[in-house]
Amino acid sequence: MATLSRLNKIALLGLGAVGGGLAYYQMGRSEKQYDVHNSWTTNYTPSVKWDKNWDHREPESIVRPKRSDKPEDENKYNEQIEKAKSKAVRHLFLIRHGQYNTEGLTDRERILTELGRQQADLTGKRLSCLDIQWDLLVRSTMTRAQETASIIAKHLPKDIEVTDCQLIEEGAPIPPEPPVGHWRPEPKMYQFFQDGARIEAAFRRYFYRAPPEQTKDSYTLLVCHANVIRFFVCKALQFPPEGWLRISLNHGSITWISILPSGNVVLRCLSETGHMEPKYITSR
Repeated sequence: MATLSRLNKIALLGLGAVGGGLAYYQMGRSEKQYDVHNSWTTNYTPSVKWDKNWDHREPESIVRPKRSDKPEDENKYNEQIEKAKSKAVRHLFLIRHGQYNTEGLTDRERILTELGRQQADLTGKRLSCLDIQWDLLVRSTMTRAQETASIIAKHLPKDIEVTDCQLIEEGAPIPPEPPVGHWRPEPKMYQFFQDGARIEAAFRRYFYRAPPEQTKDSYTLLVCHANVIRFFVCKALQFPPEGWLRISLNHGSITWISILPSGNVVLRCLSETGHMEPKYITSR
């Protein structure tokens, strides 16, 4: 009996060793099947790739393909590519209007509060300190944006070009995810349908790399609204646009986006209000 017991033990140990080996082999196969690399390794593949032709101004997309592989055609094609390349940076400064009377029933009644005017004045002073040669000031046609832009303009050069734009009026650009408050996709879908097309058109009007004939960096100010600005930020960075409502912007804040000649986009600051004392900072 003792001998049989010893044999049983040996058999059990052998089976355990074989089972462990098989398990290790299967684990090895599973690891190869579901090969996962850390994001900082050279084997990392991005989940979403950058669309370098997002503004449809990539030189290869606007120059006719070469006719043949002949040296003369190759040289002509390369020359045209060089001529089509952007050479300057387009800087866009997105300014949210100051605090306003939210109890107003019409746009004309939604004027800036005293605090809102102070916020606009502080933002104007900040912009004047940046030592930037401004090219253009674009104002939303809504009252609170018009007032904010007028206060800011007092601190800018008198010869700056000023234009009004209805496309950058406040609105609901796209159903937010997750749904929040009164902006739920089902009952208010028509609002997104109307506002979304307009705000998308505004993005296409102002967000693009500098044309080849532009040789100096340009600086444009857009005085508009929170929903418009945060949608622009998501679109410009190629983040999911439905996440726009997850971003909070302060009144009178500065958001600075640069579009490089390569088409790459840089967010230099978002909702910057460091030029204000805490008592002046509001967001709702």
